[in-house]
Amino acid sequence: MTEPREMQARDNGKSFDYLIVGAGFAGSVLAERLANTGRRVLIVDRRPHIGGNAYDCYDDSGVLIHPYGPHIFHTNSKDVFEYLSQFTEWRPYQHRVLANVDGQLLPIPINLDTVNKLYGLNLTAFQVEEFFASVAEKVDSVRTSEDVVVSKVGRDLYNKFFRGYTRKQWGLDPSELDASVTARVPTRTNRDDRYFADTYQAMPLHGYTRMFQNMLSSPNISVMLNTDYRQIVDFIPHGHLIYTGPVDAFFDFCYGKLPYRSLEFRHETHDVDQLLPVGTVNYPNDYGYTRVSEFKHITGQRHHQTSVVYEYPQAEGDPYYPVPRPENAELYKRYEALAQQRNDVTFVGRLATYRYYNMDQVVAQSLATFRKLQGEKE
Repeated sequence: MTEPREMQARDNGKSFDYLIVGAGFAGSVLAERLANTGRRVLIVDRRPHIGGNAYDCYDDSGVLIHPYGPHIFHTNSKDVFEYLSQFTEWRPYQHRVLANVDGQLLPIPINLDTVNKLYGLNLTAFQVEEFFASVAEKVDSVRTSEDVVVSKVGRDLYNKFFRGYTRKQWGLDPSELDASVTARVPTRTNRDDRYFADTYQAMPLHGYTRMFQNMLSSPNISVMLNTDYRQIVDFIPHGHLIYTGPVDAFFDFCYGKLPYRSLEFRHETHDVDQLLPVGTVNYPNDYGYTRVSEFKHITGQRHHQTSVVYEYPQAEGDPYYPVPRPENAELYKRYEALAQQRNDVTFVGRLATYRYYNMDQVVAQSLATFRKLQGEKE
């Protein structure tokens, strides 16, 4: 795979039908779909590359890495998978994660093996159901992330696997976070140790960047990198604006900043073939980082060295995760009301709609947005 080239806008003196802010999944899917209907699209990104946070590249050792942390593709949507399959071949990959708890590496999500190894038991699938029922705490109303876990698996497993990880990741106790955060992680009574159970689980065979390059290859698409859209929006003639950045920034933070969590990534290369037993190891209770991931598990690359990334959550930096709390949802609603008043702008993607979306959900949202834009044009 070659490094992504920096493509400059090819305006040929003509205006663009659409100006798209952001070359991640949301912007790129919409650029491809619109260009496919003959529209001329200019896509602008402030970073020096396409692909957003899913961008991948080769490090100095020649190992294919994800600079913004591991991006594992999984979906239950046949439409999303078939759409992306136009731009990439796939390598089947089922992600597995272990959690470092009490000196052991244990499967997460919690399953039958997790319980048996942690407590030195030999329960069957039926017995582990009874075990969970015996330790679960009755919760009248499941409102918080703490409620979700303790009502399913009790206080001890909550403390060992969830509380510390969540506090590091979000800077808040699970009792202060919406139930949606920990509800994303299932609890299993069998020995299924896959992190995801989706129908389609695979990685782009030649990497995400190659997939994005193919997606943006239409002659109807021009790309400007290293560019803040505000620098060019008033000078390059265009029709409709599609915005995938932070919605509060678009409106100059007029109601205040929407809270996000950020991440610092520390990459390392080691002179061994393999460092970790699985793609990711979580550290819920020790160290300042939440997890370590080894890319060769994920990409399938063969190389005599291996590269890993440590993830350190932090309050400041690039916005990665909207913080799901009721007061933040209320603040977003105020920005959403402003966005709905703008017929000249479409807001799409995780940051523009303040949602904790997976990659496939962003693709699905973008495809739905394209259909809506088509309906409005007809």
